Amino acid sequence: MTLREKIESNRFILCGEIGPPQSCDGDFIREKSRHFKGFVDAVNITDNQTAIAKLSSIASAKILLDEGVEPIMQMTCRDRNRLAIQSDLMGAAALGLRNVLCLTGDYQTFGDHPEAKGVFDLDSIQLIAAVAKMNSGFLLSGREMKKPSEFLIGAAANPFAEPFEMRLIRLYKKVNAGARFIQTQPVFDLETFSRWMEKVVEMGLAEKAAILAGVMPPKSAKTLLIMKAEVPGVKINEEYIQRMKNARDPKEEGVKMAVEIIRTLKQMKGVRGIHLMPVLWESITPVIVKEAGLNSLNENTT
Repeated sequence: MTLREKIESNRFILCGEIGPPQSCDGDFIREKSRHFKGFVDAVNITDNQTAIAKLSSIASAKILLDEGVEPIMQMTCRDRNRLAIQSDLMGAAALGLRNVLCLTGDYQTFGDHPEAKGVFDLDSIQLIAAVAKMNSGFLLSGREMKKPSEFLIGAAANPFAEPFEMRLIRLYKKVNAGARFIQTQPVFDLETFSRWMEKVVEMGLAEKAAILAGVMPPKSAKTLLIMKAEVPGVKINEEYIQRMKNARDPKEEGVKMAVEIIRTLKQMKGVRGIHLMPVLWESITPVIVKEAGLNSLNENTT
């Protein structure tokens, strides 16, 4: 089954994520893919995440596809105008890529090319609408395509950023524009996430798009402290920081925390899956899948 088919069924979804290298090494992606193959339903390939130039998301996604792992290509608006976006999407479709996560993109001053000019011709909501239009057989110019795209459209959501209500409004617009799955920022504050999910369900959005809750296994307390200080919109419960500081084996504790969070999220109404983000720690994926009792390739929700 494809990711689209699984989302359209009652399957509980599990996705992973790979950040491409700052090099031309395609074997990097091939090696990382082995940690996900047979354990997750699909794998995100980030697109110049944190505004740092890396191996193309499209090229990396094609490598994953060739390795037998279903990819989710990311497409950001920061680096492309609408011409380049549509061209890249047509190229990706021609290569057999079928899943796209639409993002506005981290502002360029966050990265190692702060002098770069951001494009932002479209934002993520407009990008979603553009992909949906291409799926219907038309470019933004109104010109008809002889062969339309068939993308499953995804979007991101941050339940922890303020203002809370504005985040729900943006999610509503993304779903109405055509997003059929939503990946959230990593959950380290279950109370806030639960409150957000209640609103998402109340608004009927969980019925229209599969909500995939973000989970990141931390390696150390330093990881959490850096995220808390430097990543906008991230909210981390102090309990998790203290647990990592007091742990005899921080990596083991990080896995334990991730498993606990997954088990709690799985019971929340409206949560249709997990988006696992093992940043620079892809090899831990099989362990987390096993310890959390997940086997997304064979499991159905009740």
